[in-house]
Order: sequence, then C-alpha cells, then structure tokens
Amino acid sequence: QVQLVESGGGLVQPGGSLRLSCAASGFTLSSYYMSWFRQAPGKQRELVAGITSGGSTNYADSVKGRFTISRDNAKNTVYLQMNSLKPEDTAVYYCQAASRNVYWGQGTQVTVSS
Repeated sequence: QVQLVESGGGLVQPGGSLRLSCAASGFTLSSYYMSWFRQAPGKQRELVAGITSGGSTNYADSVKGRFTISRDNAKNTVYLQMNSLKPEDTAVYYCQAASRNVYWGQGTQVTVSS
C-alpha cells in the first residue's frame, strides 16, 4: 500500500524551529519530485518547497532563507527544516510525491503562536 506519512508538526513560539518528516512506504521516492505544501484556514493550498531527484531545490518567496527541504533516499524520507517561524506559517503541511503518479500525505498541523 502506497503511503506518505508526515510527522513533526506541533505548537511553537514565533522565532522557533520545527523539522517535519515525510516517510514513504509502498514505493521508492528516490525517482520522485518531492514537495511540501501548506494550507491555512480559509486559504488555498500553496507550494512551500520542492526537491528534484537530483537534489535541486526551490522555495516559495515567503519561506526562502528560513526553510530547507532535503531528502534521504536511503531512509525513503523527505524533510522540511523550518526556522525563524512566524505566525503566518501556521497551516496544515502536506507532503507530495510526483512522477507518473501523484501521492499525498494526510498532513501535519503546524501552529506558530505565543
């Protein structure tokens, strides 16, 4: 069964850090383009960061310099390191794997609040 399972979300104060993980099972993500999306209440889902199979990355302007996406193909896992978090980063964060097929995780809640 194909699955993407996100973890690492939670409540953090402004300026804090979190690392999200996205573990794949049922397929090998090494050949997939991997992305993190987020969706805040009342807003559309938006792309946060992406990484190619070769390791090239891209980021939304709103997170450049603060977030880092990485992948560990040996662990079949993708990460999103989030630093200097702001209240506007509050959202449900989703992992996506894209190739001929597209797979989504169930999401993990990130809340940035004092």
